Amino acid sequence: MKPLKAELMLMAVTLFWGSSYLFMKMGLGTLGEFNLIALRFGLAFVLAALLFRKRLRSVDARTMKYGALLGFLLLGVFTCITFGLKTTTTSNAGFLVALTVVFVPLLEVLIFKKRVAPPQIFGATLAICGIGLLTLNGSLQVRPGDLLCILSAVFYAVQILVTGRAVESSDSLNIGILQLGFAGGYAFILSAIFETPSLPSTLPGWTAILALGIFCSACGFILQPVAQKYTTPTRTGLIFALEPVFAAFFGYWFVHEQLSLQGYAGAALVLLGILASELLGRIHIAPPARMLKKRRAGL
Repeated sequence: MKPLKAELMLMAVTLFWGSSYLFMKMGLGTLGEFNLIALRFGLAFVLAALLFRKRLRSVDARTMKYGALLGFLLLGVFTCITFGLKTTTTSNAGFLVALTVVFVPLLEVLIFKKRVAPPQIFGATLAICGIGLLTLNGSLQVRPGDLLCILSAVFYAVQILVTGRAVESSDSLNIGILQLGFAGGYAFILSAIFETPSLPSTLPGWTAILALGIFCSACGFILQPVAQKYTTPTRTGLIFALEPVFAAFFGYWFVHEQLSLQGYAGAALVLLGILASELLGRIHIAPPARMLKKRRAGL
């Protein structure tokens, strides 16, 4: 596959994920939060399992355990987002969840004792300032939905770190499919306890579930690892940084959500923080590696 085609696939995945906040908000009009998550990931799991049924025959106990753990973390991610969307906008949700890119290196420092690069500190500082502008109102209070979306980004960062460990010893595609099934199963159990599980009763509800299940989950989780093999991590990070921009676009275009001047300034700082952490961090790491190769070649 040519890099351009791979990057167009990643752009499509980013577009799907950016639209997911709008579809989740649509689905919440007729479905309970856990019911929505269960239908979304249940449908995605069925489609992915049918498509890769031969591959799934090789699943072992280790892969199953990782799938169960990652499914739990994925449930945490989308539980926070889904409940958060009840009291915040799709634009805010998109920018706050995108803070995952900033939280990943910070958690690596706390958990794995890795050194954090200066560009990542700079990016985190910008992002934190942006969070303040996005979420604080005139009385310096934060909406519960904004806090939940920030917590969702933390869950997502942990999920990414655990995934990185899991794929070292297990089939990455099988783990990706199984986590969808476990997330949907956990959500169904919670829906049965706290809600009344049901299918959508309106056209917007069905539109939301089908879009979330087919495009945002099944296609997104399958296309992402395939496309990333044929492009660089730097380009991937740059493309994924557009997710909150797409979220804000869909919120503005379809439900006429608009940020205040303070909100736009905060969104810009969050986006700059994400880009600084993702791109400048890699540039900071790359030169020493190249210099080391040159030194070895000269010995």
